[in-house]
Amino acid sequence: MKKSKLKEYSYTFILLGVLLVVIFIMAIMSPYFFSWKNCRNILNQSAIYLVLSIGMTFVICAGQIDLSVGAIIGFSGVCVGLLLNQGVSPIWAILIQLLIGVIVGIVNGIFVAYGKINSFIVTLGMMTILRGITLILTNSSSVFGFGNIITFIGSGKIGPVNMPIILSLVIATVGGVLLHRTTFGNYCLFIGTNEIALNRSGVNVKKYKIIIFALCGLCASVAGLIITARLNSAEPLAGQGYEMDAIAASILGGTSMQGGKGNIIGTIIACLILNIMKNGLTLLAISSHYQEILTGLILLISVLISESEQRRRSEV
Repeated sequence: MKKSKLKEYSYTFILLGVLLVVIFIMAIMSPYFFSWKNCRNILNQSAIYLVLSIGMTFVICAGQIDLSVGAIIGFSGVCVGLLLNQGVSPIWAILIQLLIGVIVGIVNGIFVAYGKINSFIVTLGMMTILRGITLILTNSSSVFGFGNIITFIGSGKIGPVNMPIILSLVIATVGGVLLHRTTFGNYCLFIGTNEIALNRSGVNVKKYKIIIFALCGLCASVAGLIITARLNSAEPLAGQGYEMDAIAASILGGTSMQGGKGNIIGTIIACLILNIMKNGLTLLAISSHYQEILTGLILLISVLISESEQRRRSEV
């Protein structure tokens, strides 16, 4: 156990070192990198991915995957936009939006736990369904014109800190406590390690799988709320491709693709690394297509590291 913890901490320190190196390189390459406006932009963008990646970390820890989170962002954002345009109170609209993410997560979890269908297939199907419904509801058009409460969530400040950053830090803190300091977190890791043994010990594994997917759906809804509030507009295709970034951040942060291992601090650092690199490439006027290639390469390298580590552990 001590050796495992030591390896986890050492990997986190390596990630921290990579983060510092990336910051140093980007600062040299662009004189605008360290401007407060740019730093705030990085933190705001990182907040969205961080919220999404926290939920994804729990799912991957349990040996599952969720490809529907990007579609939940778009679908829940459009729903809150339509509700607001119909005169629904902003508070109620936000609560309904968060509930939508939870319900979608529960449906995913039921199919995985009780239907015994691979989570990749279930969430891929859910992603397609949600995208189709979103485009039908909006007729492929944006929904816009929201009130001050929504605007405050996207661009309001408490002191010098923007609301998206505060929301992401709160969710990251809660996620860290849940994963590393509670029975729920232990069960989540055990499901990824040996779900059969956990089930035989009397734990209702199916129930916890559903809760894990519901938590991921909730995080996706919060990310959708932040995006909608920042843009003051609900885009039908919002969140497209975000699931890949969330998976990349989770795995790069030290979460094992095989399940049973996760690191919230690592996920936070990985989100910052990915977004700083994307921001740096944007400052250098490098096409966003290359940014997608970079994310894909990081994902492949992260999976390679995760799989090689898993093979070493299984051979011991």
